[in-house]
Amino acid sequence: MKAEIDIESTQQMLIGLLQPWNNSLLDPASSQNDVLQKLVLDFNKTVYGKQKGADQIDNIVDFRRVFPIATYEDYKPWIKRVMSGDTGQLLCEEPAGWAITRGTTKGESKFIPMTPTDIRMRISAGRAVMNYIAASEKFEIFKGVNLNLNFPSNVGIISAGEREIEYGYSSGIYTKFVSKFTPIRSVPTQEEIDELGGSKSIEDWEKRFELAYQKCKNQNVTLVGGVLPTAQRFAHYLHKVHKIYPKDLWNIEIMTLGSVPGINTRYQPSLNALYGNVVIREIYGATEGMFGQQRDVNRGWVPNYDLYLFEVETKTGIKMLYEMSPGEMGSLIVSTPVLPRYRIGDLIRAFESPYFRCIGRDRRSTIIRYIWDEVMSLNFDRL
Repeated sequence: MKAEIDIESTQQMLIGLLQPWNNSLLDPASSQNDVLQKLVLDFNKTVYGKQKGADQIDNIVDFRRVFPIATYEDYKPWIKRVMSGDTGQLLCEEPAGWAITRGTTKGESKFIPMTPTDIRMRISAGRAVMNYIAASEKFEIFKGVNLNLNFPSNVGIISAGEREIEYGYSSGIYTKFVSKFTPIRSVPTQEEIDELGGSKSIEDWEKRFELAYQKCKNQNVTLVGGVLPTAQRFAHYLHKVHKIYPKDLWNIEIMTLGSVPGINTRYQPSLNALYGNVVIREIYGATEGMFGQQRDVNRGWVPNYDLYLFEVETKTGIKMLYEMSPGEMGSLIVSTPVLPRYRIGDLIRAFESPYFRCIGRDRRSTIIRYIWDEVMSLNFDRL
């Protein structure tokens, strides 16, 4: 059982976690310039950055001239050098861990190194629920637990020179560090999930689902956070094996979910049918970082302008994300402490500032699918 919540100290904690984000939304141009200057200092400490000329950068124009837009395939040779132990090729700090993708790139999982600075930034995965609690003053959510349905955070070891470093899936890594540095308590613990191994077979997922059920069936579950398809599969597993749905077991207050477009539109009816009349908040991130989260009832996510640098390639050229006009679309380019000007591969649609949606992968068919889903969900492009 958790002790009674100290409301005053909890409010101060929430302010500390949310204020940098909220401040950045008031003046995104200034905030993004601050991020640029911090990133350039770090990039200039790496072989990659020095080769490109990071010491010549004073502004975004210089940044774009020095660093080309790059994909994972462009960075792959540099990442392999880091994996061999030559970390200074791409990193200004020793790697603290590695994140791997759930999907594949040309048949292989992508491996993304994480530095201590990078990991601290990933705690922003908790901002959606923290902001909801701060705005609603429903501090009792902290007295319950987060139903942890995430992928393993540790599925193997990479030998980098003389060091051995864990690698795992980003959703599990986010959960581990959010639980470590915020009042959110996840059950099962990420360590318990990791003990079941890293396979993605149906049998392995059913072991994780059964662990979650057994650990949480008598708990006060107030929160579900993670990957939307997994949350759906867990609910169907419960009904198949135990003849109940999550809404029959728990009074869940809020779900913070990511990984697919349309969480608040296309998937909302399904989530409500399985989990009850819960508040749904979208988080937008990837293996490379946690880039934004839903701030309020408006069904778009809001960028972490205080943490990452965001550009977008539109029909009219490269611009900053905050410079997009409502209705405009473009391919997102992010700069993280590890990867300068990385094309993430997602198509972004702008709404009223500061709201955006990821509408899918950057493919020709995505816009057609987005329009169809909007019509079928009776959303019609509304926030």
